[in-house]
Amino acid sequence: METSFRDQVSTITEDGKRRKWLYPKLIKGELYRLRNLFAGVLLIFLFAAPFVKVNGEQMVLLNVLERKFAFFGVLFTPQDFYLFVLGTLIFIVFIVLFTAVFGRVFCGWACPQTIFMEMVFRRIERWIEGDTVQRKKLDAGPMTLEKGFKKTLKHGLFLLISFFISNTFLAYIIGSDQLLQIIREPLSTHVGGFIAISVFTLVFYIVFSHVRELVCTVVCPYGRLQGVLLDKSSMIVAYDYVRGEPRGKRKRNVENAEKGDCVDCGLCVDVCPTGIDIRKGTQMECINCTLCIDACDMVMDKIDRPKRLIGFMSDEQMESRKPFVISRRIYSYAAILVILTSVLGYLIGKRTDVETTILRASGTLYQMRDKGQVSNLYNAEFYNKTNKPLRFEVVPMEKGASIQYVTQPKVLDKSSSMKITFFVLQPQGSIKSYKSDLHLQVLSEGKVLENIKTTFIAPSN
Repeated sequence: METSFRDQVSTITEDGKRRKWLYPKLIKGELYRLRNLFAGVLLIFLFAAPFVKVNGEQMVLLNVLERKFAFFGVLFTPQDFYLFVLGTLIFIVFIVLFTAVFGRVFCGWACPQTIFMEMVFRRIERWIEGDTVQRKKLDAGPMTLEKGFKKTLKHGLFLLISFFISNTFLAYIIGSDQLLQIIREPLSTHVGGFIAISVFTLVFYIVFSHVRELVCTVVCPYGRLQGVLLDKSSMIVAYDYVRGEPRGKRKRNVENAEKGDCVDCGLCVDVCPTGIDIRKGTQMECINCTLCIDACDMVMDKIDRPKRLIGFMSDEQMESRKPFVISRRIYSYAAILVILTSVLGYLIGKRTDVETTILRASGTLYQMRDKGQVSNLYNAEFYNKTNKPLRFEVVPMEKGASIQYVTQPKVLDKSSSMKITFFVLQPQGSIKSYKSDLHLQVLSEGKVLENIKTTFIAPSN
């Protein structure tokens, strides 16, 4: 098979000096309608998540500036960094597993770049400029009043939608409340926020109006990882060359043993949003959008041949004609994913509302008190990981022990920290050794927030 097509990007000329502008056709098949429905759900979630409140927090917050993250009402702070690292590791393993089984389906069905490009911006372009033929003629023709109006309207809408996307993106980063504050208050008080929105708007506009499929084929690293993650048992969008070759014209209901099922109509190439020919084999540019499957199925219906000449299949399936079998590599990835997810679930279950650090004051020994009591001085820091203020107290669990505050605990504001200093007093007669364990509880409105264990020193009996 000729392989020179792999030496260059499909949307750039051989000399690398010019861009091949794509005008993909629209085929509304079964998979297209399913992808439309799925994309609609994702778009609703994408625009709603920063503004919907769950337990007083926005549904999804990715505030990397203040290192605050929220997922479905659960707030994660810098003290939960180990959970973030483990969650990131789980996500990477999931991507590896998903790609090894299903190829680059995420890119074609769930990636925000593809969803916005194909389901929003490309639709606006077709609505204003027409179908594939009409758009080609419009771009090739001279500048007229009609062409100027259509181009101005299209790019004006592109800018407007890019503005909404940039605001939504910023709501994920700084929080929806902060974004609404920037919108309501005078521009002079939020120059930095306005600059950020303007920059993001310009970036999104350039991506969706000009860069387009080059994000998937040149910029995105995931497409390049595909070649490492896939093997012959991976399910990908593929052309069944065993059944399709040799290509040639066919008539409906007429058997031809000398030709395969592919009629060489080129429709699978015409609908491809990255401009590749899927019949040449697995290619880095393929985003598994399944548009070529719908196009080929439509042709197979017309000539009364079985569907899925192009479909989800592995190289092993095409060669052996046997059903899909999960490989040992997939089972290994799945086992690792289950273990990591179980560990994360356990750690989240053990996670407390207040992160507490209690240490004996450095450089101090025990102090003898009246009535045969011994005291130790402690420094404590409390961090509130909830989205509401907490009034708390520290209670010793040892019999006869009490606390004497040097710095009284106050109301601990949400997502804030507080330091206090206190003495713990115990009867000397109850102490059996020089160094013993001391158990403390952090209480808020009668609820135990955390159990703490530290050391207590005293002269032994």
